[in-house]
Amino acid sequence: MSLPKQHLVMARTLVVAIIATVGLAGCATYADEFAGINSRLDQLDTRVQSAAQSAESANQSAQQANQRLDQMESRVQQLETAPRRVPRG
Repeated sequence: MSLPKQHLVMARTLVVAIIATVGLAGCATYADEFAGINSRLDQLDTRVQSAAQSAESANQSAQQANQRLDQMESRVQQLETAPRRVPRG
């Protein structure tokens, strides 16, 4: 029992429409997933930039502290090598 040609054309069209609909629905799902992933990546990028700024600030503070320590070390060495003073009285 063969289907009339018109029914075959309609069946093919229906199958193509179903496949296209499923395909487009899949694309929409992927688009949502990509949007979620992009949002998370943006959040991570913001956190990384913030951490980099904090690290840079900490590095500058550490360099300033090292400079002060070097100055203190120089002063301590001067005091240690200076001749002893005789106490008064």
